[in-house]
Amino acid sequence: MKARLTSRAIAARILAAVYNGESLVRALPKGLEPLSLENRPLVQELVYGTLREWPRLEGIALQLLRKPPRAKDADVLCLILTGIHQLSGLNVPSHAAVGETVEAAKSLGKSWAAGLINGCLRNYQRQKGALEDQLTESQSNALPDWLWQAICKQWPDQASEIAGASREHPPMTLRVNLQRGSRADYVSTLQNADIPVAINPHIATAITLQTPRPVSSIPGFLEGWSSVQDASAQLAAQFLQPNNDESIFDACAAPGGKTCHVLECAPKAKVLAADISDQRLESLQENSTRLNLPLDVKVVDATQASVTLGPRQFDAILADVPCSATGVIRRNPDIKITRKAADIATFHQQQRDILEGLWPLVKPGGRLLYVTCSLLEAENDNVIEAAQSQLPQCEVMPLAGGTLRFNTRFGLQTLPTLNNGDGLYFSLLKKVVTPTCA
Repeated sequence: MKARLTSRAIAARILAAVYNGESLVRALPKGLEPLSLENRPLVQELVYGTLREWPRLEGIALQLLRKPPRAKDADVLCLILTGIHQLSGLNVPSHAAVGETVEAAKSLGKSWAAGLINGCLRNYQRQKGALEDQLTESQSNALPDWLWQAICKQWPDQASEIAGASREHPPMTLRVNLQRGSRADYVSTLQNADIPVAINPHIATAITLQTPRPVSSIPGFLEGWSSVQDASAQLAAQFLQPNNDESIFDACAAPGGKTCHVLECAPKAKVLAADISDQRLESLQENSTRLNLPLDVKVVDATQASVTLGPRQFDAILADVPCSATGVIRRNPDIKITRKAADIATFHQQQRDILEGLWPLVKPGGRLLYVTCSLLEAENDNVIEAAQSQLPQCEVMPLAGGTLRFNTRFGLQTLPTLNNGDGLYFSLLKKVVTPTCA
């Protein structure tokens, strides 16, 4: 009779799928599907926690192993890593961390690995200090070496804090829908429901919950009083400055947080939201329906937008482009495994292609806000530098800096911090009106 998979075994399978190239956004729901709701939190904690610490945990494990497990035994390596994570980062009694992780190997049908896992975890307990001392600087900071080196080069004074933020649970921040009421009134509503919050002093719509919770338990959420959106992401609408009499195109709109915020700021604006597939647009349509925000939705490849949309032009375009997501690693910790240094050049070219595809759609005198959730210059200033030299009538406009915002050569960067927003880059481009001869 086949043994029933334990929570730790399921976590190891999900991690092994990510290790072998599957994205967490696909592997996690598939792995959690057979579990009851009450058994899911432990699996999610083990998966997310292990991924956030992966480079450090792997650096320790490889010291304990004579040789890395074969590819088909990636789940064994993942069990060892989850075991070390439980011993070093969770409040799990050591006997349970070791014993249950060993049992998980048996439930996976790999009883042969039980002794190996037990030996590794016991040796970690005995040699923890020495093992940690042998880690490289990037491993100690739980970042892949290529990314740690890039961050140290670009953000030398903030590198440790950036790395620290990537290892933490992300804050749960709400965007208050000011069309429904003031932030002060909504904060009072939450406090009356015994939900403590922190008010963001720099962003007028942002409040952060002291403890994350299901959205269904947040007063007014289902009625459209608020939405979940990171504080830094709420800057996009602020920088775009949409007006009610404008036509606006959100070219890479899914999942729709920024699109809906634009409409909350300018509810009479004519907004077209697009992305590359119907599947990606589903969540956007769900959000706009919940918030009762009218908008047009269309499948458009942003690199071909000027062809697809023909002669149509817009007063403002929002381009929240695909990127390495190095500024949101705490939300997408599989990046620590799946993202490679060579990917950055591919993203850079894709981003330039998107700007080239969108620029003809900007009206003379109009503007385009370029946004990434990357910390890397190659995807940020370097893309805008190329755009400024290649796109006709393109001028970079200044953006206001401030607390936790850093002005760069061509834009503005927010950095991920422990209790604040994610790492996003913004650059505002204006299409200059060409003077006509009298």
